Amino acid sequence: MKLSAYAEKLGISDKTAWRWWKEGKLDAYQTETGTVIVHEPIDGPAGIALYARVSSADQKDDLVRQLERLQTYAIAKGDTVSRIVMEVASGLNESRPKLTALLRDGSMSARLYGLCGQQVCVSGSAAQSPGWG
Repeated sequence: MKLSAYAEKLGISDKTAWRWWKEGKLDAYQTETGTVIVHEPIDGPAGIALYARVSSADQKDDLVRQLERLQTYAIAKGDTVSRIVMEVASGLNESRPKLTALLRDGSMSARLYGLCGQQVCVSGSAAQSPGWG
């Protein structure tokens, strides 16, 4: 798949995907025309995704604490975490581009973990929004 499609699938920026490729972190190659193609893994279960969101950039430390709670919960449930998505998005509107991309990604397990206030929310299907605020 193209590097841009890979970035969208992971919910990361194109710049981040490009940097990972330049750093040798991706199983990818560049065509004669300059297009970067990422090899998709074909073995093993996809695992689950963890999603954390804060409302402003000055709350980024809270993202770390949220992810620690989610990882502890996932490990206790025996799940394999294959993707972590962090987002800074206002709570005043419903614009969550990274969450939307994650929910549209069909490669993830049927569960997605996030926080609803102080509780861990588990979506029953990656195709349905867990309704997190």
